Amino acid sequence: MNGEYTLEAFMERIRQKNPGEPIFHQAVAEVAESIIPFIRQHPKYQEECIFERMTEPDRIISFRVAWEDDQGNIQLNRGYRVQFNNSIGPYKGGLRFHPSVNTDILKFLGFEQTFKNSLTTLPMGAAKGGSDFDPKGKSDREVMRFCKSFMSELSHYIGHFTDIPAGDIGVGAREISYMFGEYKRLSHEFTGVLTGKSLEFGGSLIRKEATGYGCAYFMEDMLKEHGAAIEGKSCVVSGSGNVALYCAEKLIRLGGKVMTLSDSSGFIHVPGSIDEAMLEEIIELKSVRRGRLSELADRKGCSYYAGMKPWGVPCELAFPCATENEITKSDAALLAGNGCKAVAEGANMPTTAEAIEVLKRSGILVAPGKASNAGGVAVSGLEMTQNSIRMAWGTEELDVKLRTIMNRIHTQCVEYGKTDGYIDYVKGANIAGFIKVADAMLAYGIV
Repeated sequence: MNGEYTLEAFMERIRQKNPGEPIFHQAVAEVAESIIPFIRQHPKYQEECIFERMTEPDRIISFRVAWEDDQGNIQLNRGYRVQFNNSIGPYKGGLRFHPSVNTDILKFLGFEQTFKNSLTTLPMGAAKGGSDFDPKGKSDREVMRFCKSFMSELSHYIGHFTDIPAGDIGVGAREISYMFGEYKRLSHEFTGVLTGKSLEFGGSLIRKEATGYGCAYFMEDMLKEHGAAIEGKSCVVSGSGNVALYCAEKLIRLGGKVMTLSDSSGFIHVPGSIDEAMLEEIIELKSVRRGRLSELADRKGCSYYAGMKPWGVPCELAFPCATENEITKSDAALLAGNGCKAVAEGANMPTTAEAIEVLKRSGILVAPGKASNAGGVAVSGLEMTQNSIRMAWGTEELDVKLRTIMNRIHTQCVEYGKTDGYIDYVKGANIAGFIKVADAMLAYGIV
């Protein structure tokens, strides 16, 4: 490799090669901060340009998606699949339907997925995809027509031994079902080419709960490592999608006091704790009726803060489960000043680099999303296994397997992140995730 091997020089090359992609730059920089010093200690990776090769997707596929709305008008969207790395298994990663989707977002997500999937220890490579299509406000028929058009092109690039997509923002059971039906029609095969399917045709139990449950489990292990527990701790959770809702559910069952949830309009604050009955109402509101938390606040009399984030609420544990970069430097200062002891990321890269530095300087434990939100893809991997062996595991068995995987991820983070008694979970996750993929790439030679 030509050029100086420092973090600054490495990132300058990344920015030159990937102009106009700040989110991708941020994701690479967060990993590079840990990996560059590690590689300098292990020159075999530098000699073969392993990390440089890991930052370059295997391929980026872009295609037109034409579909007809309910008024008979032709609509156009753009579809993508970024197949990032398949060194340790077939490509695996979600599909996102949201107006913000572009190559910058998908490269960031695919790059993160490389490390996340590696940490699960399951044989899964990394990919991400989606479209700038927005399912909000669309009828079921419009969503169906879009999904079928999208899959008619995506089907050329995926397969149960090649690339197995899943859901993500804007892609739930409805969208997965429409796409699976179209793939089955086109391929004349019934294979596990998508995960997140309905139970009736090959889906897995606890898939929708898995990311949230896994985030709570990782926090449980992190606290146990430091002689503490979730029971009795005040918890602030952002978001109200599956990750946030089921993270809250597991925290409540582990004895935590969940005080907040949020959506794009604001957040609710329940000073004592959201109980299981109230959480069931919120799940019905958000997952079935697709309503706003402000409606619940009016009925239940809890505090609602329009246009605000929950990070100013005093808490011991924080769980950002909404979207990328939702905890800023000033938010981190609020958390630190209000007594927060640990943060577990339920979303992908929800904490800015500056915020992470504030949290670390304040002695707050930080679990990066590539470790603490890996529960979803872990159960997706288990769904792939169930499809391959033509059987299905029960809820309790799957929950035990998920718990074991999250504990295994925590153990790896401790192994590579512990220095002089302090555990840097970000560093540990990055190095542990890197080694498995990097060693596979070394074994293959230059490909």
